[in-house]
Order: sequence, then structure tokens, then C-alpha cells
Amino acid sequence: MNLHAPLAEIGPRSWRSTPSLEIARWCAGQGWPVHPLAPGRKTPARNCERCQEARHATDGCACLAEGRWCHGFHAATLDPERISDWWQAHPGFGVGVACGPARLVVIDIDAHPTPVPDRDRLLPGIPIDDRVDLAGLATGFDTLALLAALRGEVSPAADSTTLRVRTPSGGLHVWYRAEPGHTFLCSTGSSAGRALAWQVDVRAHGGYIVAPGTRTKDGAYTPVEGPRVPAPLPGWLAQELARTGHVPAPAHDGRHESPVPPRARQAVLGAGGTHQPAERLMRRLLADVEDCAAVPQGAGFTAKLNRAAYTAGGLVAGGYLSAGEAEAQLTSAARQARPEQESRSARIIASGMARGAARPLYLRERV
Repeated sequence: MNLHAPLAEIGPRSWRSTPSLEIARWCAGQGWPVHPLAPGRKTPARNCERCQEARHATDGCACLAEGRWCHGFHAATLDPERISDWWQAHPGFGVGVACGPARLVVIDIDAHPTPVPDRDRLLPGIPIDDRVDLAGLATGFDTLALLAALRGEVSPAADSTTLRVRTPSGGLHVWYRAEPGHTFLCSTGSSAGRALAWQVDVRAHGGYIVAPGTRTKDGAYTPVEGPRVPAPLPGWLAQELARTGHVPAPAHDGRHESPVPPRARQAVLGAGGTHQPAERLMRRLLADVEDCAAVPQGAGFTAKLNRAAYTAGGLVAGGYLSAGEAEAQLTSAARQARPEQESRSARIIASGMARGAARPLYLRERV
């Protein structure tokens, strides 16, 4: 098979057996930076010894500077030599695509067998009248179809103009590309803060998506019949993402704003760098959360996690942290302190980050 053949020339049957190296090369050829996923899994591959640590930070890690995979999408690259080195040495690696630098917005529709929440949590910000019959609603396909119907539009799940990828769990990834200069943020459909619809996640800036053709222990991510490239993000969907908090807050223009603009800080993050004052601040707050592990009750866990999440949201909006990394750090700290309360912790984190994002935080910095 031609290693540089466009995906459009590869049929679904052959695509299921396409080598990961070919997938990575094709994605990079589309301008989508790629990074390795652990063999048989959909999570980033770890590398150095410190990668085994739950709170392994980019600060001080030599992997990225030395051209090794580490820190998930922070290591994503378009370099053909690096891609060849990585996947030729480890052909079992899957392929992840960094959504932010690729200007991708992927609607991740889940079909998990979980209890349906109250109707006020199905479509955040949209009240659903009690007279609306929700019988049969069970998955993200249903909530997204409901949202589209309310707007008089076609559901992304049925959008035959763009790349769609079936997931091993029965879900669907609908790939779109954002217009230049437009940034959208990640979210999870179960979040009590930023969310598009129940069981509908958004993969965008600060996150990654599993590339089509990647295989895990549960099965393959297989393109469905139709286009093999993302279409422009529909205008109505862009408006819904803006309405539900998926657009970064505008930079604060007050007199105390840092002289380093957020875009410059985001460029540093995109290159794998870090902002040390922001990391030190987060470390202190995360340590407060983790210390709650020693006190089962009465440690102020909720307040401490909320404070850390609120601060993280402000730092993300200010350009010091990526949303994905901040959420991962908060989740890890919360899991260490209260491993039996993951769902509750996720709601606290999402809510705190969403509120913090509305008030960008700017730190004193030298230029």
C-alpha cells in the first residue's frame, strides 16, 4: 500500500488494517500534529521514568526538548523524521491528534449505558418543557439530535459532508475544522460546567482525539462511508459552542494586565514550554487538595478543590495553562484525596474551571 495515499483512496476494509505509521504520516500530511498512544489504549504513551508520576509536569522534563514523546499532545509533531522514528520503533503505538494546533473541533458522541439525568441537565442552558416526551432518550446521539432539532438543523451525527469515525464503544467522532483565528475549548458531556449536551464531549484546544484507523483492545476507530476530511464547523454549532462556554474569555484589558499577551503564553505552551509561576501556584493548590487524603472528613476537600479549579480556569483563560493539562492535574489530585468520589469531583472541577475562565488571571512576569 502506498504510504502517502490519501485517506480518501483507502476503503473502510483496508483502513482497519492500516499500519499506525501510515496513519500518523497521513494525519501529519493534513497538518494535524500527532503523538503516540499507548499500545491497545486511547491514552498517551508514557516515556521517561517521571512519566509514571500522576502529576508529572512539563517543567524540567527533558523528553520534549530531546524529541521524545511525553506529556501527550504537548509532544505532538509534524516532523516526518520524528514520526518515522517513533512508530517504526514502536509499531504498536496508536495515533493521537492534537486538536488545538490542527484547528480541529471534534464532536465526540457517546453511547454509554448510564442513567439519564434530569431534563435540565440534558442540554445546558436550554429548559426542556415537561410536555416534551423524552421516552427512548438514552445516549448522546439522542441529546445531540434534540439540540439540532430545536435549532432546525441536521444533527452532526447525520452530517454526511464531513469525516465521521465510529468508535469501538458504539459512539461517533464527528470531525470539523475551525476557521482561522477561532478557538474552541474542550468539554465533557457529563460536566456540570461547560458542556454542549449530555453524553456529548467536545475535543478541541487543549485536548486530543484518537486518529481514524487506530486500534485498541476494544476495537478500531473506523471511518464511516463518506468524506475523509473535516468540513468547516457549521455556523449554528459554533454559536452553540459559544453559548455553552467553549470560547475562551477575551483578554482582560485593565491597567494591571501582564505585558506578556495571552497568545504569546499560549505559543510557549504549544511548543511544550511552561510558565513556572503558574505551575508553582497550581502545585500549592493541588497539594492542599491531596493533603485531604489523610483526613476522611472535615478537611474542607470541596472548598479546596473548588479553589484550585477556579484558579486553574483563570490561568487557562490567561494563557498560562492548557485546559486539558489543568483538568488532568485537578482530576489526579482529587482522585488521590477522594478516590470514591470521582463523579462529584468531576462536577466540582468543571464548575470551578468554568467560573474561573470568566475571570482571566494574570500573574506578574518579567519580559
